[in-house]
Amino acid sequence: MEIQPREAVPTVADGCPDECCAPAPTPSALSTARREQLHRRVRMLVAATITYNIVEGIIAITAGTVAGSTALVGFGLDSVIEVSSAAVVAWQFSASDPERRERVALRVIAWSFFALAAYVAVQSTRALLGAGEADESTVGIVLAAVSLAVMPFLSYAQRRAGRELASASAVADSKQTLLCTYLSGVLLFGLLLNAWFGWSWADPVAGLVIAAVALKEGREAWRGDACCAPR
Repeated sequence: MEIQPREAVPTVADGCPDECCAPAPTPSALSTARREQLHRRVRMLVAATITYNIVEGIIAITAGTVAGSTALVGFGLDSVIEVSSAAVVAWQFSASDPERRERVALRVIAWSFFALAAYVAVQSTRALLGAGEADESTVGIVLAAVSLAVMPFLSYAQRRAGRELASASAVADSKQTLLCTYLSGVLLFGLLLNAWFGWSWADPVAGLVIAAVALKEGREAWRGDACCAPR
């Protein structure tokens, strides 16, 4: 009887989604000391992410409410979701065996993306249909610029640790943080167009972009959960 060759495990180089790929090294290849070091690093990065996003969320939602900016409020809500996502990862890595909590963590992260996408899409559509025009927000512009500078570093550090641990939830949470970078750029662009040219429609359009990106990331987190399911 002919023996069929074993199917190769896909890697990042093969073009598969990050969460579905086999990172190198795998957890079993890591020493206990190295694994514990990475666990501590992830917890530290999660704490930094939570702290920053609590401040960011409060400022964004307050400024967005004052200015009537759907995009700015949506950005603040994304910060709230980032806090919940980071808290889930912190909960996962507080266990002696974080891998056992991987599925639940990914599901929570995915649903948080879906909730954000739905809310911002509805509010942005209402704004485009004439529910209200956003005023310019200097506070929002400064906040978006600061986030655009800070978040890439947090995302990179967390993603690097998560990939070495082969943790799909840590990688997904790092993408949540990276999403904040993209959203900061979109938000900054929309706020500047509104402030410079009075294009109030730019604000809800930026909100729709935020919703679309959040939906995409939610689907990828959900697919990561499916890829990590036991077979």
